[in-house]
Amino acid sequence: MIRERLNDDNLTPRALFTEQHTNLVKEGEKWTKETASSCGVVAALVATITFSAAFTVPGGNDQSKGYPIFLHKKLFLLFIILDAVSLFSSTTSLLMFLGLLTSRYAEDDFLKSLPTKLMIGLSTMFISLATMMAAFCASLFLMLQNRSWIVIPVTLLASVPVTLYIWLQFSLLVLIFKSTYAPDIFDQNIKPWL
Repeated sequence: MIRERLNDDNLTPRALFTEQHTNLVKEGEKWTKETASSCGVVAALVATITFSAAFTVPGGNDQSKGYPIFLHKKLFLLFIILDAVSLFSSTTSLLMFLGLLTSRYAEDDFLKSLPTKLMIGLSTMFISLATMMAAFCASLFLMLQNRSWIVIPVTLLASVPVTLYIWLQFSLLVLIFKSTYAPDIFDQNIKPWL
């Protein structure tokens, strides 16, 4: 088999590749760790914000009973659901990024394991950012129900940073997905010329 053939230096193709690309593995590890740590900071911030928002609900609590004032409003239920989804997805994202920071970074890990962790981390971070923004909008509509003239512009302005962040990072997610799961030139069925 060609994979096991030795060259003039008694190296298999795999051993030769490993020998000549040690710097590539180190650079890949450095880039992945930097990406994971910066994205982990964002995921931790979202988790902190959404956790505290669950206990400091819009409108506050009824002083005599302790229940939230807007407990029976549909927008309040939407706020709680969006906040919970944001908290769970940001926590998942944070755990994926921590998993990347503590990975062993072996050569084989760069094929599926590391890119998959990075894709899950980025995807759940996008979900957490989007649902955090939606929870913010729901709380604004809940608090300022009769003042939509101010709620709509504030909601649009507040969505700009999140949309920009997702737009900038989404191309990275697509690139990682393509390089990991899309067929490459070696997997294609090529018809013979004759």
